[in-house]
Amino acid sequence: MQEIIVTLAISADEYLKNYQNPRINVSTTSVDGRRVHFPANILQRFVSSNGVHGRFCIRFDEKGKYQAIERC
Repeated sequence: MQEIIVTLAISADEYLKNYQNPRINVSTTSVDGRRVHFPANILQRFVSSNGVHGRFCIRFDEKGKYQAIERC
């Protein structure tokens, strides 16, 4: 299983405005410099009144299919 680590700082307003639609992807750079795209809805459980902030470990299978996300 592959793991990518990303650091996110998304305000609550930005999340509500840009990432509410389940078809929307977040596009960011991992800590090792790779460009990463993943469904915004995997972040829902981490959204607080301040938005989504922190470092996250995202796991994918060998075919690139999302498996899990957790705070690192």
